[in-house]
Amino acid sequence: MKIEKLTDNKIRIIINLDDLMEKNIDSSVFTKPLETQTFLLDVLNKAEKEVGFYTDGCKLLIEAFSSDEGSFVFTITKYEDNSDKSPNSITIPGRRKVTAKKKTLKSDCKTSIFKFSSFEEFCNLCNCLNEMGNINLKGISKNISLYLYNDTYYLVISDINIENNKLKHFYSVVSEFASLCSQSNTFETKLIEHGKAIIKKNAINAGIKYFVN
Repeated sequence: MKIEKLTDNKIRIIINLDDLMEKNIDSSVFTKPLETQTFLLDVLNKAEKEVGFYTDGCKLLIEAFSSDEGSFVFTITKYEDNSDKSPNSITIPGRRKVTAKKKTLKSDCKTSIFKFSSFEEFCNLCNCLNEMGNINLKGISKNISLYLYNDTYYLVISDINIENNKLKHFYSVVSEFASLCSQSNTFETKLIEHGKAIIKKNAINAGIKYFVN
């Protein structure tokens, strides 16, 4: 399990199959509300100890998705909000209100859009891929662009070669630094029309060239 403190109010938690096996947890736990509450409470207690992410009295928004390789990525944001919980929220008695939204990464889509918490996270992704050196990005997609929209950076991966045997691994790496937000051409069009293109077509290679030491 990897816990990253993105800001004072946001963390990212990455859980892979080895983590689940080590704790004797079946991935089906995430489909059962009661078991999910217990699991999240354990994770949040761990986050308090490791990165000082304290959530007592806060409303929590949890965005989660799973990759085809079985990894689960949670982005947890806390709010000091006393408003009523949403219909999709999970209440942990006496402690927290949790709102959960789950997005499943589909490997058969021709477009995937990820959002970064900061530009630094995009640079961290570029650095990680550069160090790995064994992923042929052009074989995965010939159009990987970086957009800025509403003060948020988005990585648009389009014209994806869904038959590429490195695609699942590539998604797994990207998910360590960014959150899946859409696999819709409609949102891509919105970014093109209303966002600002920072790097077109070869965003990761350009990021490695200009931003990786």
